[in-house]
Amino acid sequence: MLSKVFIIGVFLAILFTLASSFYYLITDRGEGDRAVRRLSWRVGLSLGLLLLLWAGFQFGLIEPQGVNPVRYPSGE
Repeated sequence: MLSKVFIIGVFLAILFTLASSFYYLITDRGEGDRAVRRLSWRVGLSLGLLLLLWAGFQFGLIEPQGVNPVRYPSGE
């Protein structure tokens, strides 16, 4: 449950940085670098989330759910 809350929180932070970079792009009218810095944060957060999801899957902390999830034999 905690992992789901963390993933949703990071995803919301990514959306916030995307929206704020759009706002700064419109209000600054091409002057300044606030939009670029926000987009850089968005890319960093996205890569970080992707790496954390991959690591969580590899270490068994999170499991895929869906129509046909991958099941590995348990070695029985």
